[in-house]
Amino acid sequence: MIDIREIKTIEQLEQVQQLEFDVWGMPAIPLHQTLTAVKNGGIVVGAYQEDKLVGFSYGFSGFRQGKSYLCSHMLGIDEKYRSLGIGEKLKYKQRAIAIDRGYDLMVWTFDPLETRNAYLNLSKLKGICYTYIENCYGEMQDGLNKGLPSDRFEVSWHLTSDYVVNDTVIEVANAIPVASCELTKQGLLCLKITENLKFTEDFYTLPVPKDFQALKVQNPSLALDWRFKTRNILKQLFSAGYTAILLQQQEYFNEYVLVKKAALNLEGVN
Repeated sequence: MIDIREIKTIEQLEQVQQLEFDVWGMPAIPLHQTLTAVKNGGIVVGAYQEDKLVGFSYGFSGFRQGKSYLCSHMLGIDEKYRSLGIGEKLKYKQRAIAIDRGYDLMVWTFDPLETRNAYLNLSKLKGICYTYIENCYGEMQDGLNKGLPSDRFEVSWHLTSDYVVNDTVIEVANAIPVASCELTKQGLLCLKITENLKFTEDFYTLPVPKDFQALKVQNPSLALDWRFKTRNILKQLFSAGYTAILLQQQEYFNEYVLVKKAALNLEGVN
C-alpha cells in the first residue's frame, strides 16, 4: 500500500535528498533550498511504503507575466517502484494541495523524446505543451541526459480548467502526419519531415521513438538527428498556434497529437 503525503519537515526533506541522489546520481538540491521553498509557497509530496520514501515531487512558487503558478521541478521514483502509477498519484496530490492554496496553474519540463514521461504528462494528467525550450539546462552529465542538448517541453497543467476537471476528450480522427519514419541499415527508425507544410489542418501528429535511451546507445548520431528534426518542426507548430495534447502509442513508434490551442477550454470550470 503506497501512501501519498505532503512533506514539510527537515527529516523528510533529508529522505528526499537521498532518493534524489539514488535516482539521478548527481548531488541533491541543498536542504536549505527545499526547506525555504516549502515555507514560501512550494509544495513537496512523497510516496511512502510504510516509512520508506519511494517517490517524491518537488515544486516551488513561480511568477511570470503577472501570474503566479507552481513550478513542479522534480519528480523521482525509486527504480523498484516504477510503472506502478506512483508518479500520477504524486501529481494529483500536488494538484489538490496547489488548488487549496490558490494556484490554478502548474508547470514543469520534460524531454519531448522521453515518451514514458509524455504519456503521463499529456495523455493521463491532461497537461498540454506549447512551449519548447532549446538546451534548457545546458550540457547535462547524468546518465539520462549526457551527450545531447537538454531540450525540454514545458508542460502547462491548467488545474481548474474544464479540459482537466472534466477530462475532456478531443476527437482527433484524420490527423495529418508532419513526418514519417524510415528504417536505417541498422534497422533503426529515422525521421523524415514532410516538406511544404502549411499548418492549416485541425490536427497533426509527429512520430517519436518508443525508447529514446536505447536509440542513444545504439546510434548516438541518429539520436542527435531526432533531437534537431523534432526541435525544428515542434517550434514551427507551436509558433503556428498548435499545442501537444496526447502521446499515442503505435506499433513501431509513438506519436504526439497536436491541436490548435484555441480549441481547448482552458478557462476555469463554470
